[in-house]
Amino acid sequence: MDTLDNLKAFIASADAGSFSAAARQLALVPSVIAKRIDQLEWRIRAPLFTRSTRKLTLTDVGERYLPTVRQLVRQMDDTLAGMARAHGELEGHIRIKAPTTLSVLYLSAIFSEFLHTQPMISMDVVLADRSVNPIEEGFDIAIGALPELYGRVQSRPLCLMKRHLCAAPAYLERKGIPQQPADLLEHDCLVFTTSGARWEFQSAQGLVGIDVTSKLSTNDGAAICQAAIAGRGIAILPDYLAAPAMRSGQLKEILLPHTLPDIWLKALVPTERMALPRIRMLLDWLEQRLKLVPDLASEMSAV
Repeated sequence: MDTLDNLKAFIASADAGSFSAAARQLALVPSVIAKRIDQLEWRIRAPLFTRSTRKLTLTDVGERYLPTVRQLVRQMDDTLAGMARAHGELEGHIRIKAPTTLSVLYLSAIFSEFLHTQPMISMDVVLADRSVNPIEEGFDIAIGALPELYGRVQSRPLCLMKRHLCAAPAYLERKGIPQQPADLLEHDCLVFTTSGARWEFQSAQGLVGIDVTSKLSTNDGAAICQAAIAGRGIAILPDYLAAPAMRSGQLKEILLPHTLPDIWLKALVPTERMALPRIRMLLDWLEQRLKLVPDLASEMSAV
């Protein structure tokens, strides 16, 4: 298994950008990671990284062969997992991309609980608030709201999330309360980068889209929530961020004749990975656990 361990060290180092970070990811010490990379480079007679005091950079050779190495390691993990299944146990590695704030609040605990029940499964969870193509970036599962669609990738709904249009009471006293979606054009708006500055509302006649002026744009939902609490503008926030702040009086919901459509939290999975038992089991686990989280799943998702 030395070669497999060396290849895993190569992948972790490329993803993490340093031997120290790769060592933390693999529960090893940096010297072991460095030794494994040295062994791999000696074997292929070519450097995989350009080393500096701050960061590892892939060489042309490393860049060229990283996708192939990912595929080889996946195939080996799948083979070992299949052998374990023959004896009634699930085994293997799952690489996941998950939203930052949602992971800190809920997903990390759900992942931890899952691993406790499946001791032969390991995980690599990368926190990122952007849409990713799981095939191109080597993920088994990419979790997000309003994800883009990609070829050879399947979408698995996890839970339906309610959203709120809200602002701090002090901001509304200062700037006034919008009565129609068009009134938002006169307000400072706090925009989640991934969703964009076009806000859509549901009416009896259909969707109404407004291109708002962005006072602050960021890819972090918690940062938008804090900016709204601080009175910097109006935000659209998911229930798990808005509800606690509204209960405490820090935020006030803006009720318009139009409503905000609920959005799905989804998992994007490469088609060839969807059939793996460990992937299906984790997706089922996530769906069931997320429905039980207060201030997260819309009541419709339980139907």
